[in-house]
Order: sequence, then C-alpha cells, then structure tokens
Amino acid sequence: MARQERLDTPGRRRNEWLPRVRMDQDTFGTFAESFARWMGTANFLLWMTVAIIAWILWNVFVPNPPDPFPFLFLTLALSLQASYAAPLILLAQNRQEARDRVSLEHDREVAEQSRADMDFLAREIASLRMRMNDVATRDFIRSELRELLEELTERDQEKDADRSS
Repeated sequence: MARQERLDTPGRRRNEWLPRVRMDQDTFGTFAESFARWMGTANFLLWMTVAIIAWILWNVFVPNPPDPFPFLFLTLALSLQASYAAPLILLAQNRQEARDRVSLEHDREVAEQSRADMDFLAREIASLRMRMNDVATRDFIRSELRELLEELTERDQEKDADRSS
C-alpha cells in the first residue's frame, strides 16, 4: 500500500533523503567528558604548541609554502577546533553539574538522617539520665546496709541485755 499524505494526521514531514541519526545521550556525554578532560591536560597543551610551532616554522622556511605568512589555514584549523571544543566542554560541564546536583541532594538526605539520628540519641541519653536519678547508687546501698547493720546490732545488744537481766 502506498504511503498517503493525510491531512487529518498532525505532525511534520520528515525529509526522506537525510538519514535519521540516533545517538545515545550518555555515550555522547561520556565522549564529551573524556574529550574535555583530555584537552585540559598538559600533554595536550604541549603537543598543540609543538604542532603550531612546527606548522609556522615549516611555512616560514619552506620555499613555496602551502600556508604563507598570515597562516590562514592554521587560523581556520584553530577556529574549527575551538568551535567544536567549546560545546563539548559545555556539555561535559553540564553533566558534571547534574552529577554534583545529585550528589548534593544525596548529601542533604544523609545529613538530614544523621541529624534525626543524633536527635533521637540525645533524647535517649536524656531519658537514661532521668532514669539514673531514680536508680540507687553503690554508696547509697552501702549506707543503707550500714544503717541496717547498726540497727540489727542494736537489736542484738538489746536482746542480750534483756536476757541477762
């Protein structure tokens, strides 16, 4: 059945002559991060400087150079590199910001849970301290036993005195 142009179906017509490219956002983001990380290294800066100096020296000292003095091709190449590097670096920064946001939210949750745990423990400790005020201490028990012992000793002495009289 041939494809019909329907007026009652909303939507845009897709160009049939361009292939539809689908790329996983995470894969491209990972590539952007590794690219940005690589561009931020001393190795990259060193080799880029060496390549630029070699290009300039080659075009200055070689007879009939492919890119004479204003170095238009070098300028174009560096501009092209910058035009691709900037969006990739921004994409890497956005992904890092998203990770930082998730990490910050997790840290807030952990801090909130820790605060709740500390509050609970503080209440439990206060409760234990209040209960400990009602608990007899060793010194209190010793003094009570001494008093009881003295009382018993006095009773024994009274009984002995009553028997002897």
